[in-house]
Amino acid sequence: MTPEEQKIDTPFGAHSEQAPPYEPSGEGAAPGGAGEQQPLEPGQVAQAALAEAEAEAELEAEPTEEDALAQMRERAAKADEYLGLAQRTKADFENFRKRMTRDVQAAEARGTGRLAKELLPALDNLERALAAVEAAEDDEHHLTKGIRLVQTELAAALQRSGIEGFVPKGEHFDPAQHDAVAQQPFEGADPGTVVEVLQAGYRLNGAILRPARVIVAG
Repeated sequence: MTPEEQKIDTPFGAHSEQAPPYEPSGEGAAPGGAGEQQPLEPGQVAQAALAEAEAEAELEAEPTEEDALAQMRERAAKADEYLGLAQRTKADFENFRKRMTRDVQAAEARGTGRLAKELLPALDNLERALAAVEAAEDDEHHLTKGIRLVQTELAAALQRSGIEGFVPKGEHFDPAQHDAVAQQPFEGADPGTVVEVLQAGYRLNGAILRPARVIVAG
């Protein structure tokens, strides 16, 4: 038998030609084998963390029945608050409008009162002049008629502005409306009664603009 034939009959060949045994792991194992886990790159780690965070956010974002009810209650409370604010604003505006109307009316009344106080002495003198002329003449003169017409028109103009005169003869004395210049006994008159009016009084929309000057029975 030749040496070549002896090599064939020997299992795994002869000596140095015998196949090395299989090493599944260790330093001699091939990299990337089935038993080894490859490390992740930094970008892959960030993507994985982001995906996990998004999944958790989606779970948290899903509203529950209690959350929906709480939101509805919150919106209803805000609606009630806005409605109350609107109602208060409307009420404040109405109060402001009424106050401004009262202020304007009061200012107009003050202006009318000041003007009337300036005109009343002239009206008084006109009354006195007419009384003197009528007492001196038996028949009414045509000029007297003209003066009386002017006096009547002036009194009507004042009345249209809310100013009206009053002559309280025969009334009980009222210090809020009458200015007593004298008090003396009068036959047939009860004490405290106005027996003579020296100057007519005037009212402005019911308020005393000028009290009447009177003589009161004592």
